[in-house]
Amino acid sequence: MIKRQNGLEKARRDVVALGIAAAAIIMFVGTGSAVLPGIVQQWTSGVSGGTDYVLVNALLLNIALIIFGWRRYRELTVEITDRRVAEEKARELAEIDPLTGCLNRRAATIETDRAIALAAKGGKALAFIMVDLDNFKQVNDLSGHQTGDEVLVRAAERMSSLLPRDAILARLGGDEFAFVYPYEAHAPDRVEQFVSRLIDAVAKPMDVVGQKVEITMSVGIASGLSGRFGEKLDCDAQVLMHQADIAMYHAKKQGKNRFYWFEDTMENELRFRNQLETGIRVGVERGEFVPHYEQQVDIATGKLMGFEMLARWQSPKLGLVSPDIFIPIAEEIGVIGDMSESLMRQAFTDARDWDPSLTVSVNISPVQLRDPWFSQKILKLLVECNFPPQRLDIEITESCLHDNIGVVRSMITSLKNQGVKISLDDFGTGYSSLSQLRSLPFDRIKIDRSFVSELKDEDASSKIVSAIISLGNGLEMPITAEGIEDDRVLETLKGMGQMKGQGYLYGRPEAADQVRKRLSSAGLLVEPKAASDDTSDTPKAKPARKSA
Repeated sequence: MIKRQNGLEKARRDVVALGIAAAAIIMFVGTGSAVLPGIVQQWTSGVSGGTDYVLVNALLLNIALIIFGWRRYRELTVEITDRRVAEEKARELAEIDPLTGCLNRRAATIETDRAIALAAKGGKALAFIMVDLDNFKQVNDLSGHQTGDEVLVRAAERMSSLLPRDAILARLGGDEFAFVYPYEAHAPDRVEQFVSRLIDAVAKPMDVVGQKVEITMSVGIASGLSGRFGEKLDCDAQVLMHQADIAMYHAKKQGKNRFYWFEDTMENELRFRNQLETGIRVGVERGEFVPHYEQQVDIATGKLMGFEMLARWQSPKLGLVSPDIFIPIAEEIGVIGDMSESLMRQAFTDARDWDPSLTVSVNISPVQLRDPWFSQKILKLLVECNFPPQRLDIEITESCLHDNIGVVRSMITSLKNQGVKISLDDFGTGYSSLSQLRSLPFDRIKIDRSFVSELKDEDASSKIVSAIISLGNGLEMPITAEGIEDDRVLETLKGMGQMKGQGYLYGRPEAADQVRKRLSSAGLLVEPKAASDDTSDTPKAKPARKSA
């Protein structure tokens, strides 16, 4: 504000200087007409005298004033020109993305509102198209930010080359772009054709800084209509951005590299998703997640060998929520580690009272294995809970092996050195190679339930299960079969060799108090004194009194 006032004051002074110069010119004309003829006559005749020196001085003063005023006027003109250039540069910085040359979010909002008004006058519909580059973070992490910036520039160029003249392209931030695309309301297929060409164009490989980069994109489309066709809704730029963002998120959730029109149901799903996220965060803090236990049995003898710990969430607002729903969300929002540690702490405390021969198996999320301190956290929990590491079996899925095999190997080795067992879970559903199975120190292979459940069909082929069992025998790795749900499957597996099994045939997962009753009736609980001993492998088991 002070600078602006100083500029205005300076401009006023310059205007005054210009007025002075103009007045001086007028005085110069009047004074010069009286003085100059006498001076010229004096110079030509050589006769001195006759000149009014006061008028001559006034004439010289007028000349000085004219020079001063003209100079100030020129300076004012240059300053105004520089100021206009600076204001234009400031406008560009405020409205243009410096990397790609597209409009930024602020300018996109203004231009979208303007385009909505123009489309309404022309009887057209308007599509707001939100674009997010898929897996762009991996490009930055693996190839560097210089490569990432170049990819953004190339992608913007490819998108811009396909846009019509009256379309608007903006970079909203990061790897998010947006278009404003006018179209005839009765022909939304034109928008879909344009978006399909856009997806194909951006997906073409890029040669960036000597590297071949391939990216895809997820697209959300909002038009102010309730769906692809529907009632016209009153909307502005903010509403369209919000709807397109929801549709784009839906496209990502459905597998990426595709587009979706906004539907009202998507917003309802998003609200439910946000409700789940909030509930999960609060539930972890309040201890709402509790372990349930599924029996693991020797299929030949029926002897109970241990339990697999499974997470259960009894939400006060949502009721019983399936792990298939809350575990992926917990992984995405980054609370799976805290949740898992809380569940393991409860499980270790519960299992201290069980017979020492019973093991506890715990599934580990791939997200947890990205934590370099994961193995230390597990060992710390074991010490805190006074639970023998020999009774713990960590289950790792095949997908974990492809994120960072070196880190996984280091963690597995660290845990095994302390006596913890490591199992390869869901074997057959991923891409484990024989070299990985041989080089990584796994103690057990678990056959995925999808293969085991097929054995219940009369014409089912047992070749895959037989092959996995043969592989385990060759590598000297015991086998656990998941998903045993009827006697036919059990009898088939018994004929294939010795292994552990689990599934609903043996009972559904049970809460800690139910497990305690089961073990008490079977004489598989230890007295509190034995349970509080150190990590001895063979404390004596004594039957506990049955509860009334």
